[in-house]
Amino acid sequence: MARGKCRGRKAQAPRAPPPAAASSSSTPPPPTPTDKEPPVNALPEHDLRLILRRLAPADLLRAALACRRWRRAAARALPRAPPPLLGYFFHPASVAGPFPLKPTDKTFHPAVFLPLDADAKRVSLALSPSEARGFSIQDVHLGLVLLLPLPRPKAILPRILAVDPASRRRALLPPPPRAALPDGDPWRRDRSVVGVALLSRAHPTRLSFDAVCFTVDGDRPRAWVASVRDGDCTWRALPRDEGAKVDFDPWLFEARCVHVAGNVYWHICNSSRLIELDPRTLQFSFLPVPAHIGDRFKKYRLGETPEDGRLCIAVLDEDMELQIWVRGEAKWSDRGWLLERRMCINKALDAVPGLPRDRTHRWICTWISDMDYARTGKVFIKTWGYGRYAFHMETGKLQRLEMEDGKEHGHPIWAYTLAWPPAFLAPED
Repeated sequence: MARGKCRGRKAQAPRAPPPAAASSSSTPPPPTPTDKEPPVNALPEHDLRLILRRLAPADLLRAALACRRWRRAAARALPRAPPPLLGYFFHPASVAGPFPLKPTDKTFHPAVFLPLDADAKRVSLALSPSEARGFSIQDVHLGLVLLLPLPRPKAILPRILAVDPASRRRALLPPPPRAALPDGDPWRRDRSVVGVALLSRAHPTRLSFDAVCFTVDGDRPRAWVASVRDGDCTWRALPRDEGAKVDFDPWLFEARCVHVAGNVYWHICNSSRLIELDPRTLQFSFLPVPAHIGDRFKKYRLGETPEDGRLCIAVLDEDMELQIWVRGEAKWSDRGWLLERRMCINKALDAVPGLPRDRTHRWICTWISDMDYARTGKVFIKTWGYGRYAFHMETGKLQRLEMEDGKEHGHPIWAYTLAWPPAFLAPED
């Protein structure tokens, strides 16, 4: 029987490609992958800055170290958000007895620094034992700490100790001389020293800055400005501000200031207004608080909204409702303030051991001592004999602020942030 033939096609070997046609103009071969420019280098400068603006401050600093082009772009992409928070300065305080006992232990404790992580542990005021016992913190701003001698000066213009805790450089500023007064302005004996504040810093790594000493001469505020350049200090006194009259005891001013929304403020005890200093014009003015707050002598604190840094006021009312008022004009505004947010914190306060449950007693024993000026969304709450706490407005959690030796975080609590921007990104002055 004859064997049948296979009808399938035979496999054919692949043909070689035809030779390239000869051409008068030879085309270069395509570039190899190693010859291609990295895609990120092809980004326009504007797009690179948009990407860098999305980075966290720590990641932005790492990106700035990649090359010169990225460093230039990072310098232009510096965020407007608060600079990185390193920790908190405060003077520890002994825990007072519960209401209605008055605190008996008024011992002054030297300032301490509470770092947020291990990288910030080297931050220190580096004060000698006598300086630590004889100076108290008055302002923390732009990476510098200003301290005044104890006891708090009343009429004599004080020395000011300025310290950079990161580099541990310092300068002891002499008191303002009489020659700093404008011509024809007499040296007054009816002067009250309120406090000091940092106005500006020329460079984040140099001890060059401007500070102000706020006094009340007679019934008018006055600004004494110290200009420090690499340790050398010069003073000048501005004329008394006739636009703001202090018609109350100057000792009702709180000694420490707050930096909010570009201006400097001092709270006034049991008052429906604050005093404001514009760092650009060095003029004083009074800022009224909402009538709902000030006319009832509620404890309020000035601060900034965490998300966008707007001027705001936090207050805790009789029902333990935390209210956040922001600056704005509308039909329903109260002296130029709008109630933007409200939350009841009674449930969180129920976890505080021993805190009275009675509505009136709880309101007497609990008040807001500060807003976190690092814009973390926290408010600091002080109680009469039951400890100090931090309440986070987003999570609703209450955290006890207690040290290992049993002392509590004193008032006020200063947020210490990195001097921003860092030296290699800061423009040369």
